[in-house]
Amino acid sequence: MRKMQYRSHRLSEELKKEISKMILEEIKDPRIKAMVSITDIEVTKDLRYAKVYVSIYGSEEEKRETFEGLKSAAGYIRHEIGRRIKMRYTPEIIFELDHSIEYGAKISEILKELNKQEGDDN
Repeated sequence: MRKMQYRSHRLSEELKKEISKMILEEIKDPRIKAMVSITDIEVTKDLRYAKVYVSIYGSEEEKRETFEGLKSAAGYIRHEIGRRIKMRYTPEIIFELDHSIEYGAKISEILKELNKQEGDDN
């Protein structure tokens, strides 16, 4: 693994840990009601931007409000990251919704239904 890839991977893991901790314990935005899980973080090669992929569990309204709350907290999160992790530039935090867990759950339900139908046919 090249040094730059290792560095961005290490930074993304550290960011994941710190941002998860902040969302869980420190951010007091009342819009963040639903359960939030950080599924992945992609840091650009120049370490200036970090895309934070989040999966949000709850109703559609809760998901929308929670995502808005996270986006509004991005500045605070960036500031705190700058204080906690020593680096030349603190990456700009960009939240993106990750639907992969929902998609996986939907596929799992379809497979269960197909297995149930096959069991009924025998």
